[in-house]
Amino acid sequence: MAMQYVHQELDQEVYFPAGCYTPQKEVRLKHNDREVLCVTGHVAVEASCCGCANWGYAVVPGYIVNWQNERNEAGLPVSEVESISDEAVRKEIRETIQETENIYAVEFW
Repeated sequence: MAMQYVHQELDQEVYFPAGCYTPQKEVRLKHNDREVLCVTGHVAVEASCCGCANWGYAVVPGYIVNWQNERNEAGLPVSEVESISDEAVRKEIRETIQETENIYAVEFW
């Protein structure tokens, strides 16, 4: 099933109650004759009950179906993506991201 992904401004901090995250790079990975969208960045937790921490992250919205085919009300580009549910495929993509981006916190939509 296809869904919309709103591209965030890169290198702009996004604040949440305990800290912030910063999307830094969008990567279009080749996988099985398709492209996978991967967004990497950095998280900083500054004030939580469990203490402070920071780490790199990767979010995988899914396979790219239609790249930046429209813009939302805020003027940000929107792409159509298809989530990846196959666990074996997720494992392969996770390993690729860990090897190429040196990021181990990989989440899938």
